Amino acid sequence: MGKGKGRVIGRICALALVIVMGQLRAQESQTSAGMPGKTQDSEWIQLFNGENLEGWIPKITGFEMGENFGDTFRVQDGILTVCYDQYDEFRGRFGHLFYHEPFSHYILRVEYRFVGEQIPGGPGWAFRNSGIMIHGQTVESMELLQDFPVSVEVQLLGGSGKGERPTANLCTPGTHVEMEGKLVTQHCINSASKTYHGDEWVLVEVHVHGNEVIRHVIEGETVLEYNRPQLDVADKHAKKQLAAGDPLIGSGTISLQSESHPVQFRKVELLKLDPNH
Repeated sequence: MGKGKGRVIGRICALALVIVMGQLRAQESQTSAGMPGKTQDSEWIQLFNGENLEGWIPKITGFEMGENFGDTFRVQDGILTVCYDQYDEFRGRFGHLFYHEPFSHYILRVEYRFVGEQIPGGPGWAFRNSGIMIHGQTVESMELLQDFPVSVEVQLLGGSGKGERPTANLCTPGTHVEMEGKLVTQHCINSASKTYHGDEWVLVEVHVHGNEVIRHVIEGETVLEYNRPQLDVADKHAKKQLAAGDPLIGSGTISLQSESHPVQFRKVELLKLDPNH
């Protein structure tokens, strides 16, 4: 092959490569623009900084917001830990640690595990039981003796060593949801997850799309899905949250639960989603 012909072919190949790369970029841009749940920012927000409780506000039943009775919520060795070593008995002192900023469309990723023994006086159902409260009321609106915020709860459970006990379930303090187009008023609904015994770390994701759809995801698989979270207008606390006559809940606070069994969180991070996609 002559040198001149080789140069021509080289230019043609280079031009073809530029065209192909341009087409691929255009296709990628179009795909991303139309992708449901496209992120506004590719960076995960670390809600827990691994050092302290900056950005978080405790609220424990019977105590004012901001009062961390018994140092219930603390950071130990870089892990957000719920402890009861300064309690005599539980005495119904349910706690929630609120993140200061509300969110509406996002993926929340939490890694947790249960440790130790349940404190005396804790209810039987609270054995190896905690939760992630989403679309919740503000910490400022919590009443002094109110046990749980009006919210949608992603219930976190640990196995007892025998039998089945799924995690990433749904509970609804002061709320309802819809499934398959029907209103669900049952307080708790089990997910399709497997049971996690022992003290292994479990990674759960919550995919939240405003008041449209919410998915609980374990190990990359959706284990529960529901729609149209809404206030239970018959609940005394929810009634106070009702605004403009619309019970649908499209945003709210995120909080972590204290229900009498020690639990640890070593990852709490959030990825905002574009509400327009």
